[in-house]
Amino acid sequence: MPYQINPDRNTPWNGLPQLPLDPALYETIEVYTQLGNAKAALGRLQGRSIAIPNQGLLINSISLQEAKASSAVENIFTTDDELYKAFSEQRVETLQGAPKEILKYREALWTGYDHLKRNETFDEAYFVSIYREIKELKDGIRLPSSGIYIKQGGSGPNAGKAFYTPPRGPGIVEAKLANLIAFVNDDKKFPVDPLLKMGIGHLQFEAIHPFTDGNGRAGRIFNIHYLMQKGLLDYPILFLSKYIIDHKDDYYSGLAGVTQRGDWKTWLLYILKAVEVTSDLTYYKINDIISARDNILQAVVADTDIARPELLVNALFTQPYIKVKHLTTSGLYAENTARKYLDELAGMGILEKRNIQGNNYYLNLELYRILGE
Repeated sequence: MPYQINPDRNTPWNGLPQLPLDPALYETIEVYTQLGNAKAALGRLQGRSIAIPNQGLLINSISLQEAKASSAVENIFTTDDELYKAFSEQRVETLQGAPKEILKYREALWTGYDHLKRNETFDEAYFVSIYREIKELKDGIRLPSSGIYIKQGGSGPNAGKAFYTPPRGPGIVEAKLANLIAFVNDDKKFPVDPLLKMGIGHLQFEAIHPFTDGNGRAGRIFNIHYLMQKGLLDYPILFLSKYIIDHKDDYYSGLAGVTQRGDWKTWLLYILKAVEVTSDLTYYKINDIISARDNILQAVVADTDIARPELLVNALFTQPYIKVKHLTTSGLYAENTARKYLDELAGMGILEKRNIQGNNYYLNLELYRILGE
């Protein structure tokens, strides 16, 4: 059966087909070859990450980079310095601009994670909670009367015109979201490989476009949570948005290919390649972080009399910028001791002490370098 496309970009796609898809739309040798590559890379990443005793070394730093990259897809940019400094303050409510939006994405990542731990399955409330966290709003599914559409980007003659118009009308968005939720939750009724189901689910969510804003970021958070829900990741450490921002035109072209031509094959090849490449990227970042951590710990033990050196070095690798208060509020050291130790490590060249607007920050140079690569 042919896939029903949306022939008019200015008309709401109320005919968006229900899931599941006809397997003939994507079951090809190319797709299954790429699926095998993606599963192998993701399995290697999962095996490496669960062997690490201190997950805090990865969760803060890599999830922060994922938040930055996903926000960049939506043209929300900031520098690493601004972002890491903002994160080190741990007061999102006082921030403004891009750093705040990025840290709200990261908080949404954990909001969704906590929701799934409590409820075990995806539901409408899961998606609404993510949207509300990202946008700092209290509403939910967009109203039937909302005239939302996706605009053409760039500066050409079509800039600002409709690129795609999602479905709308009384109960239509809710019904299509309910179908998506049933598809991703029920593996007995819909026995599709988890990576293929993630790719299909992501595009369907973007096509439904249930919220007035933040749909792209919510959909990318769903990708990570779905992999975790299926036991393919233990922690939200896959740097998936890095691939999307590096291949942004192909991302939007893949989405449009489905809505305009029913081309699911190209889209699934794209998202499976993203999983493969970013699994490898994250795997090597983990190795680099652990190696740097071990080397610094060895130097601290050999060349200083610092008490509880392993706990201190672990703390240095939970975020690039650290302050005295991070060591005191955790109960690791008294204030004077914490300041003395951080200054000592700065003198050794392990940290770089920076005074920013009257506040002292200590930059972990190796972690900063690894995350920026």
